[in-house]
Amino acid sequence: MSEAAERAEMRSLPLEGIHRRLGASFVERDGWLAPAHYGDPVAEYEVVRGSGGAGLFDLSARGRIAVSGAETVQFLNGLITNDVKALQPGASMTAAFPNVQGRLLAHVRVLRPGQESDLILDSEPISRERVFAALERFTLAGDFRVSDLTAETAQLSVQGARAAAVVGAALGPQIARIGRGSVVAVQPSIGGLVTAVRATHTAEDGFDLACQAADAAALWEALVAAGARPCGHETLEVLRIEAGVPRYGVDVDETNVVLEAGTEDEAVSYTKGCYVGQEIIARIHWRGHVAKRLAGLSLAVAEMELPAVGAEVKTADGKKIGRITSATHSPTLGHGIALAMLKYDFLPPGTEVVVASAKNDSPAPDESELAAHVVELPFVRGSWYAAPSDDGAGD
Repeated sequence: MSEAAERAEMRSLPLEGIHRRLGASFVERDGWLAPAHYGDPVAEYEVVRGSGGAGLFDLSARGRIAVSGAETVQFLNGLITNDVKALQPGASMTAAFPNVQGRLLAHVRVLRPGQESDLILDSEPISRERVFAALERFTLAGDFRVSDLTAETAQLSVQGARAAAVVGAALGPQIARIGRGSVVAVQPSIGGLVTAVRATHTAEDGFDLACQAADAAALWEALVAAGARPCGHETLEVLRIEAGVPRYGVDVDETNVVLEAGTEDEAVSYTKGCYVGQEIIARIHWRGHVAKRLAGLSLAVAEMELPAVGAEVKTADGKKIGRITSATHSPTLGHGIALAMLKYDFLPPGTEVVVASAKNDSPAPDESELAAHVVELPFVRGSWYAAPSDDGAGD
């Protein structure tokens, strides 16, 4: 298939016209044509990681699935790892969809904007159809309705130390002052309902803002006018690796048990009772540990010497203990970093390992091994980890 034909098969974001007008270069992401960068990815990175900026990302490719009906909570609670019954109005939680073997089908964020039991599931683009199918098969079994809102809505994200100040200036302080993980639906002066959740994809403070696709341009322009800088997915990929956020289909997939993703603390409840795959997940937790898990590796290498995805991770004496899943150069740390799936015994921080090979374009192809050591995640602890405050919402 030609490159033109491949591009024709990709889905377009609602704001593609704006991205092209801004001079964006594009990249394929999970079947969508998304902005890679706007001409200066280094500056985009710096505005998000710096103390005085905020980046604006178009995340409209993410899945947005509404679930409603009297039995919404009951049905969903039997399908995911977290306790939906404990989710309060105006709050969100992360969770996983496991199969009967406890393996990971999708990561989701569950939002409850109002007093009703109606919920919104936010998923990665690659797993949207899988999540929808897992829910839709129950619609004939009770009062449980499912709607895929992805095509008719858009989702923007403001990430950075000044995210609250930007969102407050554009949409009003009532949004900017919500707590982390909190959800609110408001009608700003720019028009159109906006559902906001305070959330991070980067280890920096942030807000995800969903609206109707027809209102997305006005929302984008308001955020830019308030000081947000457009940023692309190339920058977002560096930021999410630094933040230690696993990407489905890249770092984890259906071959992994849920607990191998390293999101157990926030995504799994061990008191909620039965759900699909619960017995296996609980047995691993209470009787032992996973055989392997996602971990961080610090690499003392230059950018061009980064290991390839899939490169083997070994001990000094050549024992195979894992593989690289993502790698990038961290501008903040000044060296290479990687996410890797490692055997349990080699997870303690400080463990010294070697990575079997560098990329083919390495300036030193004769060097077949790269020194590395295990580190705690996230690699970079940005403004999301600072003490909560009003964050300049009233600026």
